[in-house]
Amino acid sequence: MIRKIFSVLSIAVFLTSCISVEVNKQETPAPSNFVTATLVPTKKAYVPPTLTATPAITSTPTFVVTIDPNCKDSAILLRDVTIPDGTQMKPGEKFTKTWEFINNGTCPWYGYTLKFAAGDQMNAPLSAPVPETLLKETVQVSVDLTAPTVNGSYTGYFTLNDPNGKDVPIGTEKTFWVKINVGSGGTSPQATVPAATQSSSSSGGNCNYTQNAAYVNQIASMINQERTNAGLGTLTINSILSNAAQAHAADMACSGRISHTGSDGSSAYARILSFGYSPSYSEEIIYGGGGPQAAMTWWMSDQVHRDAILNPRSTEMGVGYAYLASGSYGYYFVVELGSP
Repeated sequence: MIRKIFSVLSIAVFLTSCISVEVNKQETPAPSNFVTATLVPTKKAYVPPTLTATPAITSTPTFVVTIDPNCKDSAILLRDVTIPDGTQMKPGEKFTKTWEFINNGTCPWYGYTLKFAAGDQMNAPLSAPVPETLLKETVQVSVDLTAPTVNGSYTGYFTLNDPNGKDVPIGTEKTFWVKINVGSGGTSPQATVPAATQSSSSSGGNCNYTQNAAYVNQIASMINQERTNAGLGTLTINSILSNAAQAHAADMACSGRISHTGSDGSSAYARILSFGYSPSYSEEIIYGGGGPQAAMTWWMSDQVHRDAILNPRSTEMGVGYAYLASGSYGYYFVVELGSP
């Protein structure tokens, strides 16, 4: 961009940069026979005016950040600054969750936001501003939350979004989360959960989702392979846990959410009890947004989920899967782990 600033200077300056400043001198040629003279005042009270030089008008260049329209967004979640996964909270307790990210893409973050995506909202705002972050810089992002008043385990999922609302990829994922235990970690009141259908295409009200037995078997096989690699015993498939897992996968698909809390308010523990499984130990892991390999990669790269898969207390498992093309995440996986 070229800006011209006119003043009564006598030198033209040209700067070789992205901002050029040109100073021009404007003169009116004097006739060759022109003579100047100073006349004597004709009145005693007359005082010749004192000429005061008018300062030159200067302007400060405005610098505008130009963002390449073809730049690519990418982020890395470095750590949980506060409230690690599984933190014990009091019912109704207020707390602030803070994550630390690095801007690993090629777009500077101006006008970016954190948004609640799915799961247990815990009074989270729908969106919160992300501080301006240049390339390769780290930034801490926080949100104020309130623990639910009912004992149990709760997980809320969030996304980073550009100014147009598009999700910023976080590695191979698009969500990050806060996971807490409220009170003694007891269960929510039991609720009746419909049994999972065994057909390849199922309907829940107005929700038509698809099942895939090959995906279910693939997840089970990969979990057992990871346990074998760790020197642990393999898990047997339990039909009750499988039914509970499938029911919750369908519920997540049809309600468009990723959460350990069912759309009816049920907890993972309450669901397996309602299906007739009485565990001495149980745990649930869930995933949305990709196929079996993406699910396993995500679980094994997160310490909490990795510990659940490799927990020596588990002896059985059930895997559920539902696909809904119009859903928020498309793919929905649930694995119930436990021991009778």
